Amino acid sequence: MVSLLVVAGLIVAAFVGFNIGGSSTGVAFGPAVGSRLVRKATAAALFTVFAFLGAWTVGRKVIVTMSEGIVPAAQFSPVAGVGVLFFTGLSLLVSNLYGVPASTSMTAVGSIVGLGLATGSLNEALMFTIVSAWIVAPLIGFGIGAIVGRYVYPQLAARLAFTRLERQLVQIDRSGSVPRLRLNENASRQDLVGSALVLGIACYMGFSAGASNAANAVAPLVGNGAVSIDQGVLLAVAAISLGGFTIARRTLATVGDGITDLPILAALIVSTVGASIITVLSYYGIPASLAVSTTCCIIGLGWGRASRAVTLAELATPTPGETPSTEFTADALAAPSTVDSGSEPQTVGEIAAGESPDTETRQGDAPSVPPIGEEDLEELTAESLFDPAATTRIISLWILTPSLSVVGSFVLFALLL
Repeated sequence: MVSLLVVAGLIVAAFVGFNIGGSSTGVAFGPAVGSRLVRKATAAALFTVFAFLGAWTVGRKVIVTMSEGIVPAAQFSPVAGVGVLFFTGLSLLVSNLYGVPASTSMTAVGSIVGLGLATGSLNEALMFTIVSAWIVAPLIGFGIGAIVGRYVYPQLAARLAFTRLERQLVQIDRSGSVPRLRLNENASRQDLVGSALVLGIACYMGFSAGASNAANAVAPLVGNGAVSIDQGVLLAVAAISLGGFTIARRTLATVGDGITDLPILAALIVSTVGASIITVLSYYGIPASLAVSTTCCIIGLGWGRASRAVTLAELATPTPGETPSTEFTADALAAPSTVDSGSEPQTVGEIAAGESPDTETRQGDAPSVPPIGEEDLEELTAESLFDPAATTRIISLWILTPSLSVVGSFVLFALLL
């Protein structure tokens, strides 16, 4: 009976890891695939390598926290291990049916919390720390995004441009007797620098995803001794890799074509901030959500960019009878020259489709950035970046999915244990 439960646990863990790989690969490498820097198979391979590095190094601390910190390891019987993984996968399924990327870490922790509440073994002090991190991390992401959007982003957007490559950046030259790699001959030095940034940050996000998500798939199995930490990391990464090479192809195409209307520069900034927050938390053994931190950084970046229409003094003392606008927009994240000319900011999908920014503007001198307080509020708030209804649904499901894990896990273990 026990051996069958262990096998069931391994299968469910692999299924959870498979879905993690399917979603995380697209989030990390969507911009790189969309801008034709790498192919989907190459993206999956790179994601696997860096997810393994993240899981094997920093991710061990998260596995320890979730396998023996939130509840004692002795509580992870074979039945409990399968139950925790089952409710993690079930909650993720509910979220996926609504088309919302759920927080795998929050969902997995919720399942373990249900076990701890049912058995009276929950480490309340540690959970207070984890929940505090869940509150503080998005606020940090929002704050950094707001500061960058208000003071730094306009200068970067005015000086950096990413162009479309007709073919992949790295190509295979088969003209000789031995195939060899070579760079796209049409790529300029600026293209190489921009490509290196996009690809480097994608790999960094892969590292962060591995560090935070490996524990979600195997922590219960490590807790009950079915696998060691080393074996758990290998199992998780193998399942994540399988998801990256299979179901991630669709998410890679989706993220690469759309990426929520973000210009590439904005995508790079929020990816770096989100991945850095999660890597630091993983170093301290705290499971947290990359999706939540990244989204809050997007909100902060857009708000900070839109706030340039007024000075801090004007924000603090609004004119009587006027309501300060806090709406943030896709146009607010465009370069100043792009907004002034009435054209749209270039997204990853537009690059892949061949829609390039104006060549003369890109090759000429960098446009000047209007001082804070002198930008046109109407231009900064021309189009909404997020659909309020969709944003409400996303936030609601981020709260609902871990709550379902807690309730379902608690009911199951209260009846069985």
